[in-house]
Formats: sequence, structure tokens, C-alpha cells
Amino acid sequence: MLAEKRMEVILAELAAQRAVSVTHLCQVTGASEATIRRDLNTLARQRRLTKVHGGAVIIEEEFRVAEPDMEVKRRLYTQEKERIARHAAALIGGGDVVFLDAGSTVLGMAEHLAGTQALFVTNNIECAFRLMERGLRTYVLGGPLKPGTMSVAGAETMESLRRYNFTKAFIGVTGITIAQGFTTPDPEAAAMKALAASRAQSVYVLADSSKFGKVTAALVFPLETACIITDSLPDQRYLDCTEVSVV
Repeated sequence: MLAEKRMEVILAELAAQRAVSVTHLCQVTGASEATIRRDLNTLARQRRLTKVHGGAVIIEEEFRVAEPDMEVKRRLYTQEKERIARHAAALIGGGDVVFLDAGSTVLGMAEHLAGTQALFVTNNIECAFRLMERGLRTYVLGGPLKPGTMSVAGAETMESLRRYNFTKAFIGVTGITIAQGFTTPDPEAAAMKALAASRAQSVYVLADSSKFGKVTAALVFPLETACIITDSLPDQRYLDCTEVSVV
């Protein structure tokens, strides 16, 4: 079977089943495993499928150019975010040094934090106020304030962030996919999130299930970098990539 015809068969099988194994494709095309793997690599480079261990899956990603501002985000998936925030807050102990990222779900953690000796560092102004209202030790990173998110990011923020080491970091993202990992629209924010994660012993991404299958412009870090805390897992393949807590 010619390569062009073989790839047509691969895409037809993928369209029908949404996920196919190398073994199955060998059976339907009569080609060797090495040939099928080369075909899958070619089709993956052409963005016609997503190659995974042992086979391929259909691309089901939605690219997002921007994200809603904080006022819009806080009205979306409120019950799901509440469960995620409560679970995340319970992970913090008295001896922790914690980074809290900007994001509506991470912001919700403040409602469940009180009476702890943990030290908190954040780049979000509203989060800092909520923590201080509860009598918690709070530090705010410096830098220019971004409209719509009430957070800071940029070179000055990165410099402030490098002064800290964290036991735990809680990060918000806009998109999660197996191929692209964790993403967010703003490259400056992505760089700051990545730096915070690199300085933390444990990293948690708080994301309601609507974030899965979405891609935005800037990579934050790969899936294996962080444990995902979510309300529902739409695709069990994420469990092959990192730890996931469904609450």
C-alpha cells in the first residue's frame, strides 16, 4: 500500500474510533510497526493527529487567543471552583511557604484559609487583601499591575519571585492538553508561573474541567510538572501524564 493511501486509512480509522493503536493500524494496512510509526510522526507534524504512546488520538483542541477578565471568570463554574479551592486549601500546613498565583480558582482558596502559620506570597492584589483580612502572613510581588486580572507580571515581578523558595505553589492556567501541556494567553504571566513552579517543592494546577482540550499562546510548563486538581476528568489519558485529583 502506498504511503498516501496508508495515511488516508490511518485518518479514516482515527475518525471512526477517535483513538487507534499501532497494532490495529498494522492489521488494517498490512504495514510494519516501524512504517506505521513513521506515518504517525508525519501526520503529527502536519497537525492531523496527536501521537501518543502506542498509537494516536484525534485532535480535539480549541485554540483561544485571550481569556475573560477576572469579573467574568469568577461567575463561571462557581460550584466546581469552590470544591477545587476548598480541597487545595486543605493541603496547606502550618510550616508551608506558599505561592498563590492569579486566577479565580486560586483566589477562592483564601476563603478557606484561617488560623495557619503558613507564609503566603502572591502576585494578585485581591488575593493579598483577602489573606490579610484573615490575619495571614502575606507578601506581594512587585511589578506593573495588569488591568482585568488585578495581578502583576513582568521583569520586576520575576526579580521579586527569585527571592523566594516555596514548599507549595498553586497555579491557574487557561488551557490543558496532552500535546501542549499547560498554557495561558500572556507570555509574561506564563514565564512567571513557570518560575514559581521551578522554585516550589510541590506544584498544583487548579483547573475546572472546562480548561481541558483548550490551548492558548504561551506554554506554562509540561503536564508532568504539576498535579492537577479538578472537578472532573474528561479524558483518562491525562492520568498517564501526571497525577490528577478529582474532587
